[in-house]
Amino acid sequence: MIETLNLHATQTCIGLICLGLFVFAYILVATEEITHLRKSKPVLVTSGIIWLLVAEYAVHKKGFSKEQIEALIKHNLMEYGELLLFLLVSMTYTNALVERNTFEKIRHSLINWGLSYRQIFVLTGVIAFFLSTVANNLTTAMVMGAVILACAQGNTRFIQLSFINIVVASNAGGVFSPFGDVTTLMVWQAGKIEFSRFLVLFIPALINLLVPMLIMTFFIPGGRPRVETGDIVYLKKGALLITAFFFITIAVSVVCEEYLFIPPFMGMMMGLGFLMLISYWIKIRSMGDKEYDIFVNVKNSEWDTLLFFYGIIFCVGGLAELGYLQLASSAIYGNLNYTWANILIGVISSVIDNIPVMFAVLQMQPPMDLSQWLLVTLTAGVGGSLISIGSAAGVALMGQSKGLYSFLEHLKWFPVIALGYGASIYAHLLLNS
Repeated sequence: MIETLNLHATQTCIGLICLGLFVFAYILVATEEITHLRKSKPVLVTSGIIWLLVAEYAVHKKGFSKEQIEALIKHNLMEYGELLLFLLVSMTYTNALVERNTFEKIRHSLINWGLSYRQIFVLTGVIAFFLSTVANNLTTAMVMGAVILACAQGNTRFIQLSFINIVVASNAGGVFSPFGDVTTLMVWQAGKIEFSRFLVLFIPALINLLVPMLIMTFFIPGGRPRVETGDIVYLKKGALLITAFFFITIAVSVVCEEYLFIPPFMGMMMGLGFLMLISYWIKIRSMGDKEYDIFVNVKNSEWDTLLFFYGIIFCVGGLAELGYLQLASSAIYGNLNYTWANILIGVISSVIDNIPVMFAVLQMQPPMDLSQWLLVTLTAGVGGSLISIGSAAGVALMGQSKGLYSFLEHLKWFPVIALGYGASIYAHLLLNS
């Protein structure tokens, strides 16, 4: 067990500087769409500065040894390394499926079924809900957003409501699967909730989607988009095989963790090896096609996001050593009962990305039972839907819509989304307490 430094430096000059740097870095992260500064850049710099200051204070003011500092940094690195390898494989599989036209086939089929606007609104929400259990909410939102823009044919109201629906659906779908969201993955890897236990969040997550979806359906314009004839989209060779091995990889990771206590990233890395063998088979069957290279899928992973996670984990880890997480834990979990505290965590995650929020909760280690860990997993996941900047899905769709879907437009429907948020919490407390 790694011992923390417990520097108790929240009121010191170094502590306040570190906190100020983190707040400033996070302001830059939140305004990425305005500044066009990638979110990984400020947190990478800030994490390095924070640990330089933490190490300076710990060594020269408190007398800690080199071994103690190294052990803590390596502990944070281990947490990041497991997350990095797991997500890298997931993203590579997703990129491979995109390259093999899997998602494009779904999009093309939906457009040409001749559905009404209301039917497309509901169907894209349902698909986003289930797709986000295995693909991250950013990928899910971008794929479904492309479907909506292709179907909308200039119908602004349809685009706005559909994008809100997709944000809610992609965030809700991730909470009952450890593979659906980084926060659920973190909770699972931390050993707080077993894999099978996440499934009890299915009904609360579904309610979180259905309440706002059903209300917004009445405001969807009537009629149906015009079906446009064009080239037929075909799945490329190996698409179904890659899809099958993606699910096999997930299953192997779960079984290994549950029964052999092997960290999930090892099962995922083995799955990456199988994906590379499949890519070799595709290249051979395609008569040595030099253009297909699986390492292009690795390169196209969301490296900005992966490096952002590194910065966040080390920033929060440094602030924890200074004593800020203990202070926050006392303020939230010390003054409120666990239920209200975890509801508040969800509200906070609508403003601050749920990843640092959940990582902070895991570092705080509040002595909660299973029901409360499930609750905070639920609220941190779906709380990001309350406003558009609360999740990567909302931020991505604001950029994809080119101004048609905005922060203020999402905010207009805050009461409806909040109603779903409250209903999902009530359902969880009713069913899973």
